[in-house]
Amino acid sequence: MRTLAVVGGGAIGLAAAWRAAEAGWSVTVFDPAVGSGASWVAGGMLAPLSEGWPGEDLVLEFGAASLARWPEFAARLESTTGVSVFVADETLTVALDGADAADLRTVAEWVGARGHELEVLDRAGVRALEPALARTVRAGLRAPAEPAIDNRRLLDALQKACRKAGVEVRAETVERVDALSHDQIVLAAGAASSGLWSELPVRPVKGEILRLRHRPGATPPPQRVIRARVHGRQVYLVPRADGIVVGATQYEAGFDTTVTVAGVRDLIADAEAILPGIGEYELAEASAGSRPGTPDNLPLIGRLTDRLVAATGHGRNGMLAVPLTVDAVLSLLDGAPLPDAKAADPQRFSTAHSPSPAISAGGVR
Repeated sequence: MRTLAVVGGGAIGLAAAWRAAEAGWSVTVFDPAVGSGASWVAGGMLAPLSEGWPGEDLVLEFGAASLARWPEFAARLESTTGVSVFVADETLTVALDGADAADLRTVAEWVGARGHELEVLDRAGVRALEPALARTVRAGLRAPAEPAIDNRRLLDALQKACRKAGVEVRAETVERVDALSHDQIVLAAGAASSGLWSELPVRPVKGEILRLRHRPGATPPPQRVIRARVHGRQVYLVPRADGIVVGATQYEAGFDTTVTVAGVRDLIADAEAILPGIGEYELAEASAGSRPGTPDNLPLIGRLTDRLVAATGHGRNGMLAVPLTVDAVLSLLDGAPLPDAKAADPQRFSTAHSPSPAISAGGVR
């Protein structure tokens, strides 16, 4: 039987391991803290359309191709584990001022011209959908094809699916990928990937999020993902069974995952500007993770050597990119690149790849 090592036990690594094991590989996942890190603190938005912007055609195409795969991927995971991961059916981006409202119209026109459905709403249209939002909201952009998932439920389901498929999980740090003896290796180490393969242009981008628990008598959570820009900062509210996830700050801070007072302050203030009743919620958790960023906001999925495949650099879109990344990895393991993932080929940055000195992969996730 062909053997496969997956370095990194976040959503990307676990999903690749599960599907490869189902395809007949003998799979081992290496990660000292499986199911943690950036995957653990994600918001779970699947929103490539409403985040689109003129000129970012490749980012839109990649995100839309992965979004289209999510229903089948989620159904397959639920069939295997009995776990449903969806928590919202659509996304609503709102504007508080005229400039942001104009931006929503720009996005709608640009994305619509590329064959995707978005609906611009006036003030009354927004309030008809989500009456608890602030009266200062001037316009909205409805994306009926953009759902959201519970990232932690996804991680639990993927670990269950891996166990059922016979994946071996080792809580071990990989010092050098070239020291692994497996037939094939998938490097899914998130922000730590460049430490194991120095030519990969992956860097940690800090992001803080809050988990707010609904209390009796408080304003009910929105039914949709709510996105906005407040004082120039992006903020999102993602429903959960017991409340809302609010995110996310973004800093170039290395591997620092300390939650700051300023980060919590800004997230709460921005969220309250969109959903005034949020002040009555319980602050259940504040956490931070290191997202794996790349120079062009596209991931790195492709061959580095005849034994090593990269599946990293997903930035803020790690949850969105899971199905397409998995399909691309399986195609590469079978000897052929996946056309839909062509824009993510790591060769776009460098043609010279070499292993770096020994370093822990424990920061992945």
